[in-house]
Amino acid sequence: MTEPSIEAVLAELAAREPIFDDRKFGTSREALEAMTEETFWEIGASGRVYGRDVVIANLLVRYREHEQHNWPCRDFTINRLADDLYHLSYILEEPDRLSRRSTFWRRTATGWKIVFHQGTVIA
Repeated sequence: MTEPSIEAVLAELAAREPIFDDRKFGTSREALEAMTEETFWEIGASGRVYGRDVVIANLLVRYREHEQHNWPCRDFTINRLADDLYHLSYILEEPDRLSRRSTFWRRTATGWKIVFHQGTVIA
């Protein structure tokens, strides 16, 4: 099987960001578990560290209580870190702040899985 070009991977992953905001990839516990590795963790914009279980629990509440956001993302960059492991970075434009987002993605036999995510407020 041929390795996809970095441009193709960028296009595929950029279409999935911002993670957890685009509900077309699912909003159930099963869908969220399928898109994250068991060891997934996140550093929020607050600097707090969250494990997979906490993130999923918070998302399930958010999906029931809040509407979907369609905030624009821009300035995507991608780096291949190892076989099937990529680092995607971009700027998320929320109404009240800009943040630099960083997601590590792994290509698996069952599809893309999120390994790590961080959001850092920049303005």
